[in-house]
Amino acid sequence: MTATDTSIGTIVLEDTALTFQRQKELAERAMAQIDDDQFFRAIDAESNSVAVIVKHVGGNLRSRWTDFLTTDGEKPDRDRDNEFVVADSADRAAIMATWASGWETLFSTVATLQPADLAATVSIRGERMTAVAALHRALAHVSQHVGQIVFLAKHLRSSSWKTLSIPRGQSGAWLTAPPARH
Repeated sequence: MTATDTSIGTIVLEDTALTFQRQKELAERAMAQIDDDQFFRAIDAESNSVAVIVKHVGGNLRSRWTDFLTTDGEKPDRDRDNEFVVADSADRAAIMATWASGWETLFSTVATLQPADLAATVSIRGERMTAVAALHRALAHVSQHVGQIVFLAKHLRSSSWKTLSIPRGQSGAWLTAPPARH
């Protein structure tokens, strides 16, 4: 591997981890605006609640990122169908613990990856792909669900919603004096 490949690989790994972190934070900032009732509420019979999405993302991340380079991303102990069921007695803190555990698994695994690992062959449900393709697939999947969480929280909060981005009509002001990034 050349120095350029390593540099690009390092950049890809660092940027991917940062993008995952930003997606996690975006979802959590949205969820902070909703109460427990809203967390568990589905807006119609065919929609998932925020709780269901959170449970699914946590389960997906745990499955995909446990032993990422050596085992199939769909672990035998994963009960994906159950991720879409939230019992009436469900506890928000327990669901958020599943979320946190999934993210912890992702971040700890990504932190161990080396640039050369990006070309490794991994599998998800028997489908073989490069590790970098699996990273992109996971980022797209998580981003889709984060968008759902933000949409639902915004819908449920309605006029009480506090924007997570540039407020409407304030793009010009933001361009002249953007807030400090953390």
